[in-house]
Amino acid sequence: MALKAVHVSDVPNLDHVPESVALSASLYMPGIESVRMNYKPPMFMVIGHRGSGMNMLQSPDKRMKAIKENTILSFNNAAKADLNFVEFDVQVTNDDCPVIFHDNFILTEENGSLCEKRFTDLTLSEFLGYGPQRDSAIEGKSLLRKTKDGRIHSWNVEENDTFCTLQEAFLKVDPTLGFNIELKFDDNINYQEHDLIHTLQVILQVVFEYSNERPIILSSFQPDAALLVRKLQSTYPVFFLSNGGSEVYSDVRRNSLEEAIKLCLAGGLQGVVSEVKAIFRNPGFISKIKEANLSLLTYGQLNNVPEAVYMQNLMGVDGVIVDLVREISQAVSSFNKSTEEEDTAVAGIDERDSWVTSKPKFSAKELSFLFKLIPELIQV
Repeated sequence: MALKAVHVSDVPNLDHVPESVALSASLYMPGIESVRMNYKPPMFMVIGHRGSGMNMLQSPDKRMKAIKENTILSFNNAAKADLNFVEFDVQVTNDDCPVIFHDNFILTEENGSLCEKRFTDLTLSEFLGYGPQRDSAIEGKSLLRKTKDGRIHSWNVEENDTFCTLQEAFLKVDPTLGFNIELKFDDNINYQEHDLIHTLQVILQVVFEYSNERPIILSSFQPDAALLVRKLQSTYPVFFLSNGGSEVYSDVRRNSLEEAIKLCLAGGLQGVVSEVKAIFRNPGFISKIKEANLSLLTYGQLNNVPEAVYMQNLMGVDGVIVDLVREISQAVSSFNKSTEEEDTAVAGIDERDSWVTSKPKFSAKELSFLFKLIPELIQV
């Protein structure tokens, strides 16, 4: 898809957005505002999760603690693995600077006590004061991280790097690498529409000014944010993130893939990013998503299993967000090479026997992959 850079002045500002935007299907009535730009990835995509993979500090797997997530170092390291995109989380500081950071809270230790601050309460200078510093003579605040079970871990990795702004990522990361920008919001906050619009506008200003020809995908778990960012711009595709029902939210739009499809169609979005287990539990949704002319990406720990990725490729998924970027990108390259060789082998089949290539069947290699995958699926 040809992408163009748009000057920041062309981005709709708050004055161009209706004072009260009704976030419902009625907003997108037939006409120019509701024309949906279809987005079809040119190939099966491998997308690096938070760059070269998220940091799981509690994991015994050293690969999950190799490089600091969501940093310039992590993004450029991922680019060496021949990825299509990296995915990362963007939030806006209290003084309106878009930066790359995943968690809702940032933790440190001060005078022997745990100190926890909400990320969006921090200014840019306060945020950049955590962790390694650009000036080696300055010692940054220590970094801790809380896991879902409440345990606290020191944020120690083999290769560390400073935190960065979204603008720095555009300027310092390999320009051929696509950015899947997750618009990050706290699940436990009910946002007012004007607050969402302001945050999105701040992010879009940086995106439009510095993107140049870099491929961009915008995504969010926050339904209203996804709808609004599509309303604010039509240059870049917007995907709705869904865990497919593994957790229940008060907002029903987040509770199933069926609701995710409805949201995308109502708001003119281009695709769904689903937790991978939801796809394996309900493979019929792949065809439903395709019939709606939507693209489908997946995320989740199962995407670090080559066999699971291979099966998704066969099932029609458009791409996967992964932590083990080198291993999975190499595996996908191997899958594609095998497919090309098989295509060449059947090219000479007589047309009268063409039904042979159209019948759905698995090769011995594919069956082997499937059998290896079964123990993983039992855990779903």
